[in-house]
Amino acid sequence: MAISDVKEYLHLSPEDVEAIGAEFDAIRKRIEESRNADDAAYIKRMIKIQRGLAFAGRVTLFASHKKPAWAAGAAMLGIAKILENMEIGHNVMHGQWDWMNDPEIHSSNWEWDTAQPAEQWKHSHNYVHHQFTNVLGHDNDIGYGILRMAREQRWNVFNLGQPVYNALLAAMFQWGVALHDLDVERIRKGQKDPKEMKRQLKQIWRKGRNQFVKDYVVYPALSGPNWKTTITANLAANSMRNFWSYVIIFCGHFPDGAMHFTEEELEDETRAEWYLRQVLGAANFEGGELLHIMSGNLGYQIEHHLFPDLPSNRYGEMSVEVKEICERYGIPYTIGPLHKQYGQALRTIMKLSLPNGMTAPDGTPPPDELPKQRNKRKTDAERPGRRSELGAWSRSRTA
Repeated sequence: MAISDVKEYLHLSPEDVEAIGAEFDAIRKRIEESRNADDAAYIKRMIKIQRGLAFAGRVTLFASHKKPAWAAGAAMLGIAKILENMEIGHNVMHGQWDWMNDPEIHSSNWEWDTAQPAEQWKHSHNYVHHQFTNVLGHDNDIGYGILRMAREQRWNVFNLGQPVYNALLAAMFQWGVALHDLDVERIRKGQKDPKEMKRQLKQIWRKGRNQFVKDYVVYPALSGPNWKTTITANLAANSMRNFWSYVIIFCGHFPDGAMHFTEEELEDETRAEWYLRQVLGAANFEGGELLHIMSGNLGYQIEHHLFPDLPSNRYGEMSVEVKEICERYGIPYTIGPLHKQYGQALRTIMKLSLPNGMTAPDGTPPPDELPKQRNKRKTDAERPGRRSELGAWSRSRTA
């Protein structure tokens, strides 16, 4: 069910909504004012560990003709790639560590170890996804342009292949993400500016080429006679990172309880209402400290969506307060074990590969037909302005 008014859905008065917003603002202010050397030491330690694992993995692969060395090298490299992608790259590019004024760990300078250019990621993720979380017609993360993830999205025969598309997306996630800011749906409908598409494709080609050459040409060549086993180890490491990133992201956005919204919700949306939409549109999963670090602390997806530019190592602390506020006001706070959250997301993928008439709705069934504009992808000019806490992004002037 897609929600058009969060206040009405939650049975909250305007005064309640603004009071909730004030409490979330207070959490933000407290964390901003308490950021300190311990937080800075945390991200520096993560970077040091990640680089140490990557170096150890590369060195171990010099002996990759031996199976134990191959397995150990691939595992260390895979963990290093996961850490760089999830806890470091994703969070640095959100501006979580910009307050340190360290040019090496700054959102404007970081280029991560994955195929999508940082500039395009910061637009499609920081701005589009976090500003318009789960709003149909605005948030391109709802199915990534190839999966039907809401009953309000029109079904067509293409959706029958969702189980296959989903498996391919999981296996090649970095390449799927690399194409994300292109907005495949708008290209398919002939709505994409050809000049902008050409510029983005050139940028993706350069970044993707560099990633491929690094992992499958340069490092294997450095391994000398073990170049073949180094290639397979690098492929295994990238596959580990791809599948893990895919699972974590899907667990945070598509389990039961993570809701969708219509365009009407954006009309005159206040900051407090935006907060409520973030809580309703995201889902957490339970786990220990190591699991949270390996997932970029996105087990606290609700807190991440509320405060995307605050340090990830503080999300666990914030979650206690956020959950208490939700309980006090009767706001759903979706959380569960990782395997359960992914199982529900996978069930939704399979279920929505079929027409609505062949499956039971999860809640109030949506109308069979929706106005065309609700399924039309918006351009930046048609979207509201960006909220400052979502992290900076810019469109490059270069081809």
